[in-house]
Amino acid sequence: MIIGQYIPGHSWLHTLDARAKTLFILAFIPIVFLADNLWTNVFLLAFTLFAVRLSQLSWRYLWNGLKMILFLILFTLLLQLFFNREGTELISFGPFAIYSEGVRMGLIVSLRFFYLVMLTTLVTLTTTPMELTDSIEAGLRPLERFRVPAHEIALMLSISLRFLPTLADETDRIMKAQQARGVDLKSGPIMDRLKAVVPLMIPLFVSAFKRAEDLATAMEARGYRGGEGRTRLREMTWHRRDTALLLIFVIVTLILIGLRGIG
Repeated sequence: MIIGQYIPGHSWLHTLDARAKTLFILAFIPIVFLADNLWTNVFLLAFTLFAVRLSQLSWRYLWNGLKMILFLILFTLLLQLFFNREGTELISFGPFAIYSEGVRMGLIVSLRFFYLVMLTTLVTLTTTPMELTDSIEAGLRPLERFRVPAHEIALMLSISLRFLPTLADETDRIMKAQQARGVDLKSGPIMDRLKAVVPLMIPLFVSAFKRAEDLATAMEARGYRGGEGRTRLREMTWHRRDTALLLIFVIVTLILIGLRGIG
């Protein structure tokens, strides 16, 4: 699992300010819904693949790390295929039928999910957890006048993101240990497989709480007392390339609006 990990590098995406990347991805989420026809999706797909190219990350690494997300994308596609009954009927078998609108919406929703997952993953892979924390805190800082603990919220989000790969690795180790003891997690009736998950979840929760306790102890031992009065080892600086990223977002939005009128 690569979501939450950081890969050191010297690509253009690596050199961008974390605040610019955070603003871009937050603003990108709503404009994904502008992709509702062939041309808008072709453009966004090309843009996403170009962003992967700019990151200079291995395609094989991304593919191996995101294969588990494909299940959710395929599940979304199947939901639209079998439950959307608008448009012309294409295929029918028994009580099920596939309609033209179900195929169209299934592809559109699945591609939107792909764009969001891929670009969000690129942000985490090219940004250190500390930079992400600082960027989130900078965005929440105006809310401090309303007594919103910006630093603590940013810290919690950063820690949660950081421990996603760790918990995934822990889950894999527990599964292998259970399988070595004769637990079958991959075959048999669905109810038996669900029952077999219980021995997997209990040690995973115990391990997660143990890691949280160790982390809290380590932070206290190092004198952590919250964000008030704390300084940073590295100050964030805004460069022209960061402004260029936001200009790129504006251009992408305008192109999508223009392509919506085609077809």
